[in-house]
Amino acid sequence: MAEDKLPTRAEDFSEWYNKLVLKADMADYSPVRGCMVVKPYGWTLWENMQAGLDRRFKETGHVNAAFPTLIPMSFFEKEKEHVEGFAPELAVVTHGGGEELEEPLVVRPTSETIIGYMYSKWIKSWRDLPVLINQWGSVLRWELRTKLFLRTAEFYWQEGHTAHASAEEAQEETYRMLDVYTDFAINDCAIPVIKGVKTETEKFAGAVMSTTIEAMMQDKKALQSGTSHYFGQNFAKAFDIQFLNRENTLEYAYTTSWGLSTRMIGAIIMTHGDDQGLILPPKVAPIQAIVVPIYKTDEEKSKVMEVADKVFSELKAAGIRIKMDDREGLTPGFKYNDWEMRGVPVRIEIGPKDVEKGSVALARRDVAGREGKSFVSQTALASTVSGLLSEIHDSLLKRATEFRDANIHDPKSYNDLKKVVADGWAFSYWCGNKACEAKIKEDTKATARCIPLEGQPEGKGKCIVCGNEAEKKALFGRAY
Repeated sequence: MAEDKLPTRAEDFSEWYNKLVLKADMADYSPVRGCMVVKPYGWTLWENMQAGLDRRFKETGHVNAAFPTLIPMSFFEKEKEHVEGFAPELAVVTHGGGEELEEPLVVRPTSETIIGYMYSKWIKSWRDLPVLINQWGSVLRWELRTKLFLRTAEFYWQEGHTAHASAEEAQEETYRMLDVYTDFAINDCAIPVIKGVKTETEKFAGAVMSTTIEAMMQDKKALQSGTSHYFGQNFAKAFDIQFLNRENTLEYAYTTSWGLSTRMIGAIIMTHGDDQGLILPPKVAPIQAIVVPIYKTDEEKSKVMEVADKVFSELKAAGIRIKMDDREGLTPGFKYNDWEMRGVPVRIEIGPKDVEKGSVALARRDVAGREGKSFVSQTALASTVSGLLSEIHDSLLKRATEFRDANIHDPKSYNDLKKVVADGWAFSYWCGNKACEAKIKEDTKATARCIPLEGQPEGKGKCIVCGNEAEKKALFGRAY
């Protein structure tokens, strides 16, 4: 195999992913171990994802703020379970300005502690609640095994942190934001996620309850794609977030946090990509349509470029993210392959014959070969392309949903479960016992991804591991 050739997914899915991220100009390795440099094409994708999320956050009453990157070490020691959960991943600053610091500072792995401290200063009365704040930034977790976008030491994300006057209100917030993530994943990223509750073993350190959206990648591994946590009063008690309630009694607030990161870029790549490269969902794609003019002579160039420029202007005015590939010295075939690698949803080809006929050729990235190509009129082209972009989104979502559903199984015995999770997910009754959960992980390397909130069967069943009575089914699968 040529050194720069993209391996097929069937040959080596992991290496296909690694090389694709580099070849599609999404990111590169940093000189700092485990960190990544997100290149402009990858960052534009993230900006489009940010825009879709940020709009949803603001529609649900949240506002953005910024908190420090450095957090006093003592803050982490206030919430015992939290510090135990993060201790192995902390990066600690001990010196600054050439001198040893009086107290070590932690590079934030997440911001519950510093935000909890600030909320204790800001919240005094029930009139101050709820506080609904989100921040965009990066965090640092000292990961031992890293993979671009999926698991890096430093990664980019948003983290929402809210405080409420009652448990009911905080729980509503937790589920509301889970629904926001689900809506974003399905309607912007064309990823059919399953929303559910994490088990006690898998929940966030310090949380009363963790909820999650789980996605199936093309290698049938699960990817946790976003989480929303209900903390009860755990962090409020650790950081003294108290308020006078309506009865004029001092009470601890109820808090939540929720986050979605650049890991979602990895989810897009592994859910939709093919052996030719990326396939990007139109709503978040950096470039939605690429115009490739085709000509051989100067005379042809003049006529083709006149039409190409007109098409470009019309589509840009219609709000379509469009680019012209007028690079000299490159064949149309080279350009086609280049933009296929980058996953641009629609390619618009314009040659001398198209100019004569008043048409253009449209090639959709999600359908290979001639089947994905059509010849359409230049008239009302913006409307035609917009419609095609919607079709592509629907097609990607349908394909990913059918793939996921075909690879979720209902094993009839524990031996069957062991076979199923080697190449898919099992949806099985589980008694809730940590020992049964641990046995599955030890025997198969599969973990409990979540207890789905939807699609649960009516009535009770028997635990797939021990045979005891079980009230709900859980999803088990190998994960990133």
